[in-house]
Amino acid sequence: MDGNDTPAGKCPVMHGAITNIATDVMDWWPKALNLDILHQHDSKVTPLRGFDYREALKELDVEALKADVKALLTDSQDWWPADWGHYGGLMIRLAWHSAGSYRLADGRGGGGAGNIRFAPLNSWPDNGNLDKARRLLWPIKKKYGNKISWADLILLAGTLAYEDMGLKTFGFSFGREDIWHPEKDTYWGAEREWLAPSDTRYEDVMQPDTMENPLAAVQMGLIYVNPEGVNGQPDPIKTAAQVRETFARMAMDDEETAALTCGGHTVGKAHGNGSAEALGPEPEGTELENQGLGWFNPNMGGKAANAVTSGIEGAWTTHPTKWDMGYFDLLFGYEWELTKSPAGANQWQPVDIREEDMPVDASDPTKRVMPMMTDADMAMKLDPTYRAICEKFMADPAYFDDCFARAWFKLTHRDLGPRTRYIGPDAPQEDLIWQDPIPAGPTGYDLAAVKAKIAEAGLSVADMVATAWDSARTFRGSDLRGGANGARIRLAPQKDWEGNEPERLARVLSVLEPIAAETGASIADVIVLAGNVGVEQAAKAAGFDIEVPFTPGRGDATDEMTDADSFAVLEPLADGFRNWVKADYVVTPEELMLDRAQLLGLTGPEMTVLVGGMRAMGTNHGGTGHGVFTDRPGALSTDFFVNLTDMGNSWVPTGGNTYDIVDRKSGDAKWTASRVDLVFGSNSILRAYAEVYAQDDAGEKFVQDFVAAWTKVMNADRFDVA
Repeated sequence: MDGNDTPAGKCPVMHGAITNIATDVMDWWPKALNLDILHQHDSKVTPLRGFDYREALKELDVEALKADVKALLTDSQDWWPADWGHYGGLMIRLAWHSAGSYRLADGRGGGGAGNIRFAPLNSWPDNGNLDKARRLLWPIKKKYGNKISWADLILLAGTLAYEDMGLKTFGFSFGREDIWHPEKDTYWGAEREWLAPSDTRYEDVMQPDTMENPLAAVQMGLIYVNPEGVNGQPDPIKTAAQVRETFARMAMDDEETAALTCGGHTVGKAHGNGSAEALGPEPEGTELENQGLGWFNPNMGGKAANAVTSGIEGAWTTHPTKWDMGYFDLLFGYEWELTKSPAGANQWQPVDIREEDMPVDASDPTKRVMPMMTDADMAMKLDPTYRAICEKFMADPAYFDDCFARAWFKLTHRDLGPRTRYIGPDAPQEDLIWQDPIPAGPTGYDLAAVKAKIAEAGLSVADMVATAWDSARTFRGSDLRGGANGARIRLAPQKDWEGNEPERLARVLSVLEPIAAETGASIADVIVLAGNVGVEQAAKAAGFDIEVPFTPGRGDATDEMTDADSFAVLEPLADGFRNWVKADYVVTPEELMLDRAQLLGLTGPEMTVLVGGMRAMGTNHGGTGHGVFTDRPGALSTDFFVNLTDMGNSWVPTGGNTYDIVDRKSGDAKWTASRVDLVFGSNSILRAYAEVYAQDDAGEKFVQDFVAAWTKVMNADRFDVA
C-alpha cells in the first residue's frame, strides 16, 4: 500500500469529526445538561491573551480614524460600488443590525462584542450583503490594528455616516471588546428554517405580547419585523402592533421607536431589483474561493441599483444621502397603494407622485425612480399613536433630530454599560436614565469598624450571605446591568421581588442601614461587607481563618435614578445558587442555573464551588433544607460534595422535582434535594468538579476557591476595580 496502512482511496481523517456537520456529543444524549454556554467566551480562543483594549485605546488617533472612515464613505470602490456613490446607508445598516439584535429580557445580542462577524448573525437573511460592508472597513481596521475593535469600528462607521449626511449626533463612546468565537449557545429561537412563519414563536401571532421570551424579533433571521407585514401579509395596523412589541423588547418606547423608524429610513435604500433565487449562498455556506463573502448576484454584478437583499426595492426619500425631513414629506404628503417589487416583495408606492419628488436611480443619476414604503413605514402613518408622534416631529424638526440622535445613541450604546465605562473625546457627559446611573460612593470610612458593627449586629450567616448574594446576582455580563453597586435591592421594584424574600430583606436592611449611616459607608458597601463577614464566619466555623477581599466605593442609587419598569426584566425567576424556582418552566431548574451563571460570568468550577458553599451555609430561599447535606449548617465545609458523592447513599424521587437521600443500609432518609443539587452528581462534567471538592484534602482549597468566586460576583459591576 505504498508504504502506509491506509487503503487506497480511503481518507485517514474521520469525516465530519472536526467540522460543523459532525454530530455534537450532546446530540446523542439530549436530556444531558449542556454546559457549553459557560465556555462561550473561553480565553483559549482569543489571539490577544494579556491584551488590554482599554489601554490600547489611549494610543488611538481618534480624529485620524474618523477622517479615514468619512473618506471611505464616498470612496466608491470598483468591486462594490455604493448607492449614489455614498456608503452611508450601507454602514448605517451594518451598525444598526449589529446593535439591533439586543433584547432587553436577558441583555444578550447587541453590538458590544462584534458578534455580527460570526455565525449565525453574519449569515442571517436580514443581514444580507453586510459582509460587503465589513470587508469595506477592513483596510481601516488593518491600519489601526488592535487600537480599534471591530465592535467599536462597526458602530462608529454608522454614526459617522449619519454625521456625514448632516445629522448632529449625540456622541460616541469607544470601549467595546471583540469576542473571538460564535455565541452559538445564545437562544435565537427554536425554528429550524430561516424566516419560518412567525406563528411558531407566538401563542397567538395576533397578540404580539405572547411572543416567546427572551426573543424580540418576529421571525428567525430577522432583526425586527417582517417589512412586508405580519407573516408577509401587508396590514399596517397589525404590523404596528408587532413593531411596538418588538422595539419594547429592545428597550425602546413609542417615541424612540418612531424616531428610529423614521430616521433610519430617512437615508439609504432597500434592494430588490431582481430575483432573490439567483443569489448565491450566505457567507457561512459559501465556497472557499469566496473568502467569506456570500450572497453573490450574477445579475449585473448585483451592485447599487441592481442589488437584491431584502427583496424590497427603492428609497424612502427624495434625497437618500441627506439627513432631512424628506421621509415625512413623502409619507404624509402622498396617498400610498400596495404594489410589488421586481423581486416580488410586497411594498407601497405613492399615488400620482410628482417627478421632482422621485429619487434618482442609485446607479444612473440621469434616471428618476419610484420611492417606496414598507408595511412598518405605513404603520407610522396609520397607527394613531405613531401618527401623533410623527406629527409632533413634523411640527418641530429640531425636536425630531434630537430624538433620533438620542435613540440612535441608545441603540448603539445600550449594552456598553454605565457612563463610567465611556471612552473618547465624543462621549457625552449627560446622565441618561437607561444607563442606570449610580453616584460615586465613599471610600474613606473605617472599614474595620464597619465590619465590627456588622459582626456584633446579631445577623445570621445565612441572612448576611443571602442578602449580599441577592443584591449582586442581578448582574448581567450581557449588557452590564444590575449588580450590588447602587444598592437598588432596597428600592422598587427589587425590594418587593419574591426571589429577594421581602420580609427577610426588610429585616436585614433595618439592621444594616443604620450601620451605614453611623459609619459614613454606603449602604451598597455595607450589604456586600455583611456578606463577606458571613463568609468569614462560616470559614472560621469550618476551621479556616480567611479574609474576603473588599474594595470600598460603591454608591447608593435613588428612586429618581432608577427606571423601575426597565429593571423589572432583571427579576430572577429562579436561582439555583439559593435552590429556588418561582414556578414550573419549560426549561429545567438546572438549565436556569446555567443561564444565571453565564450572565454572572462564571465558569463551571466557579458555579460548582458557589453552589456547594451556599448550601453548606444554609442560604436557601425560604430556609428550605434541600441540598443542605450537612450536620453543621453555617460552616463553609465541603459536606455538600462529600455527601453528594457518598457511595453509601441512594437517591429516591419524591415528586415535584425533589428527592430524598436515603442511607443504603438503614433505608432511612437523611436529607432532601432538588434537581439542581443532584445534577452535580449526575452530569459527568459537574461530577468531575464535585469530586475535586469531595476529596479528603480539599477543605482549604474549597474555601479559597469559594472566596475567589464570591468576590468575583460581588465585584462584577465594579468596573473601576481590576
